Amino acid sequence: MDVLTLARADAGELLTLQRAAYVTEAQAHGDLTLPPLTETLDELVTALTAGVTALGIRRDGRLVAAVRLAPASDGTVELGRLVVAPDLQGQGLGSRLLTHALDGAGPVRLFTGERSAANLRLYSRFGFRETHRTPTGNGYDLVHMARV
Repeated sequence: MDVLTLARADAGELLTLQRAAYVTEAQAHGDLTLPPLTETLDELVTALTAGVTALGIRRDGRLVAAVRLAPASDGTVELGRLVVAPDLQGQGLGSRLLTHALDGAGPVRLFTGERSAANLRLYSRFGFRETHRTPTGNGYDLVHMARV
């Protein structure tokens, strides 16, 4: 299973994977309005054609994991929407994508919900450190992290 660069043609499948993977995050945070759950196909296609790089892993033709990388104006890279199919979580697919995405990368930043314990552990293992928190207005904070 190689890490692939996803294209516009993968957008529908990527959106389906993203929504499936974010249901548990929404439940943990009591927030069904998370942007990964409300993003439209048109918005995703626009992101993929406007400088965002999406990487994915396929198993037997099925997209089972993905992550997005977007260059920021300050020279850092914003890593977001790391998703793994719910039935395959805990099998190292997220770690494999992170390893590939971070290989040779300069400073990288991301954010995740404060109740995303597994994500916080994963990002910490990859050298990310909390920089600050911002309230969402929905009863939880976003934890911002950076890796230099």
